[in-house]
Formats: sequence, structure tokens, C-alpha cells
Amino acid sequence: MHSNHLLLEEPIRMASILEPSKASFFPAMTKIVGTLGPRSRSVEVISGCLKAGMSVARFDFSWGDSAYHQETLDNLRTAVKSTKKLCAVMLDTVGAEMQVVNKSEKAISLQQDDNVILTPDKGQEASSQVLPINFDGLAKAVKKGDTIFVGQYLFTGSETTSVWLEVDKVNGNDVDCKIKNSATLAGALFTLHASQIHIDLPTLTEKDKEKISSWGVANKIDFLSLSYTRHAQDVREAREFLSKLGDLSQTQIFAKIENVEGLTHFDEILQEADGIILSRGNLGIDLPPEKVFLFQKAALYKCNMAGKPAVVTRVVDSMTDNLRPTRAEATDVANAVLDGSDAILLGAETLRGLYPVETISIVGKICAEAEKVFNQDLYFKKTVKYVGEPMTHLESIASSAVRAAIKVKASVIICFTSSGRAARLIAKYRPTMPVLSVVIPRLKTNQLRWSFSGAFEARQSLIVRGLFPMLADPRHPAESTSATNESVLKVALDHGKASGVIKSHDRVVICQKVGDASVVKIIELED
Repeated sequence: MHSNHLLLEEPIRMASILEPSKASFFPAMTKIVGTLGPRSRSVEVISGCLKAGMSVARFDFSWGDSAYHQETLDNLRTAVKSTKKLCAVMLDTVGAEMQVVNKSEKAISLQQDDNVILTPDKGQEASSQVLPINFDGLAKAVKKGDTIFVGQYLFTGSETTSVWLEVDKVNGNDVDCKIKNSATLAGALFTLHASQIHIDLPTLTEKDKEKISSWGVANKIDFLSLSYTRHAQDVREAREFLSKLGDLSQTQIFAKIENVEGLTHFDEILQEADGIILSRGNLGIDLPPEKVFLFQKAALYKCNMAGKPAVVTRVVDSMTDNLRPTRAEATDVANAVLDGSDAILLGAETLRGLYPVETISIVGKICAEAEKVFNQDLYFKKTVKYVGEPMTHLESIASSAVRAAIKVKASVIICFTSSGRAARLIAKYRPTMPVLSVVIPRLKTNQLRWSFSGAFEARQSLIVRGLFPMLADPRHPAESTSATNESVLKVALDHGKASGVIKSHDRVVICQKVGDASVVKIIELED
């Protein structure tokens, strides 16, 4: 991997830096995943989030019961109808997460150099001396000198609200630790993270399975975010579990990489998963801080070349209670885009943050600015070289469509697809213009009833950079032979015009299947 693997377009004109950002229907090609929770579950706030650019809503089952999340999801559906903005649903599992349970919810203050005992005895009250945990194998997994981190769920990383512990000695099932920094832990639940230690908990827990087969099935979730993925086998087991749940056989699995174990097996995990979430909060605790950027670049590069969506988390923590991000955070968002990420995932910022809508809006603006200077030419050459020759039929069509669109300065690429695969392949080459993926529903039967498929494919492209889906009306043909016949192409062009992406006299590249062949066409629009 070359060190210059994504250079900026040179040179950036200073004048362009001062130009106002143009608002558009597609605020950014990079997608935004928002976590819905206490501060972002009313129809009003969710509508604001959708308008600001959120295209995937994440439901985190580490807290809150099914009824709570169902109410939020019903509000999301109402907001989708009223704003006419599509939104996909992601269920995030708890996975192999060790937790400290604080039943009384009283704040616990810990003093530097004191000792605290971690015990699997859940009957105990949490206090400054004892923290009860939900895992009885910790004593077997750690040894003297190991590092353990305890913080409020969604680590703030703030040294006053989270604590570093060093294992002093192991006493039966109890782990006696020295406190490395003074802190006050507040809330009912804290996450416990043991650095670089294998934790013998299943990746998909029984509780996760129960939530997926009830809540997940009832709501036909688009994405499953598999927390603490450590091996390719974790993804295979989750896939097998989903395959037995009717509609959920179409759900995409995003492997969440959050510790060194997941990094070690990254290549095999990437092969099995539909996408990757780089959980930088936990990774930043498991890895030395100076290694995080390197791993991010390498992981994003691998996802890009495999043509699988990559999602980066923990970018604007300070916006949880501030209206503006720090300079470092703004730069970090831009660098995630330049490194090739498909989507930015917001956690605490939208879940319990004070400014969910503003956060989405600002992140979208930063992404849009970074996209303007993304070196598409270098990226395209790299991808073509990586794919090698002979290319598959589809790969060749997709890269040709992008090359043609860039050469003729097309304002949009329209791709007709039924599985969504062709559109995703076009997006893999990162064209500079939006790709309208027109999903043509397929009629399928299970011997009992006929149904149209396509909604899953349309929503699943909402996490891919540059891809904007439209679900076509199955009654309309893709091309019309007679002028009076309302074709899907005309509907797509009208949609593009209404959203301000296509203007008269623009050129548009169209990619579609005609019989067995795939065709790339360039059309110039009249008035």
C-alpha cells in the first residue's frame, strides 16, 4: 500500500475555500448513520435528522427494551412518510460486551491509587470498593499488570467520567485493581474493556438472538451491526441464524471491528461480511493511540478495493454538548472521507447529544467539502489496477460507466438494477457525480403467494457513498418505445430534475441490462 494512497487534487485554489457551500438535494455523497435515542426519537427531531442528511437509523440494543425502540421506529416511519426521505434500519447487537451494573444508579467516585474489586457477584451493590460485572470468566482471562478500562457506555474518553485500572491480583473469581486516575462514574451501566485480552463470550448472545428474531423480524431490518466481531466464523454463524428468519435472509451483516482480535482476522472477516464498521471508540482503547490512524487507512483501503461499504465511528464526540466540533474533529471527518469511508456513524452525538440535527448537518457539510478535493482519478486507476485483468463482465461495465461519465462531465449516472449489485459496483469506482440506483422490483413466489422484492435492495444502498436509490414502479418499463408510455427512465430523470441534480442540456450516463447484455449509454437532455 502506497503512502500517497489518496492525494488531494492539486492545487486547491484559495478562492474556492472562501466560496459559500452550495446546498443541494444530496448534501454529501458520504452517508450518515444516526443512532436514535432519548434526544432523537420524536417525529419532529427525526424529521430534522432526515432533512439534514441521515440515511440510516441505528437502534442500539445495549440499552432500552424492544418496546422503547419500536416506538422510536414507528416515529421514524412517520417522519420518512412526511419528509419523503428514504431511511434504512440498522440493529446493533450487544455482543461480547462486559458491563458493570450499577442498580442504584448513584454516582460512584473512584480515587487515584485506591483499589477497587471487579466481581461477578451480581447481588452486590456497586460502590467505590466493588464493581459487580456481568461476566464470570474475567479472573481467568487477566493477569497482574493488565489494563482494564471502565466508562459510561459510548466511552466519552474523558478522564473524569471514565477510569483506567491496572490488575493488581486475582482472588478466585474476583479481580483486584489499582485505580490509575480519579473519576466519577455516573449512570446505570458502564462498559468494561480489557485491553488486548480474549473474552470468552459469544459474539451473538442468546439475548441478541431473541431481539433479532422478535424485533428484527417484525421490522424487516436492513442491516445487522455485529458488535465485537473477532473471526470470520462470527459472521458465518450470524448469517446462518438470519437465513432461517424469512425476510431477514436479505439483511446485510456489518462486522463491527472493535478490538485487536478483530483486526488480526480483518481480511477473513471482510470476505464474509457485507460491510465493516470501524468502532474507533473501543479500538482506541485496545490499540496504542498512535496506531489508530494507520489501521483506519489500511482497513478503509481494503474495504474500498473489495467494493464493500466502510463505516467510521466516533468523529465529533465534542458535539454531544457543543454546537461546533473542534478543529481536530472537523479535520478527522474530512480525512475519513479522503481515506475512502462510505459513511460516518454518529453515536452519543445523536443518541443523547444536545444537537442531533446540527451535528448531522455539520458532518454532512464537512464531507461535501472533502469530496470536492478527493482525487478521483488516482483512486480510479488504483481500483482498476487492483481488480486486474481479465475483469468480470459486470466490473468492466461498471468501470466503463464511471469513466464515460467523467469524460463527458455527466451530471448523474442512472443505473437500473434488480439486485443492487450493479449500482454498488459503479459506486465502488467512486464517480464524482451521484449514482441514481433505480431498483426494478422482481416478482418472486414462495409457492403460496407472489411478492415483489426490491425494497431491501433500495434501502441497503443508503449506506454506500454516492449511491441514491429509487424504487421503480414495477408496472413501468425501463425504456419506452412510444412517447406516450411513462417509462422508468423518465421517472428517474424527473426525480433528478426535481432534486436539482439534473438540468436541461446536461449529459446523463445510463447503465442497464438489455436482454443478456449490459449497455452503457450517454444521453444529452433537451429542455
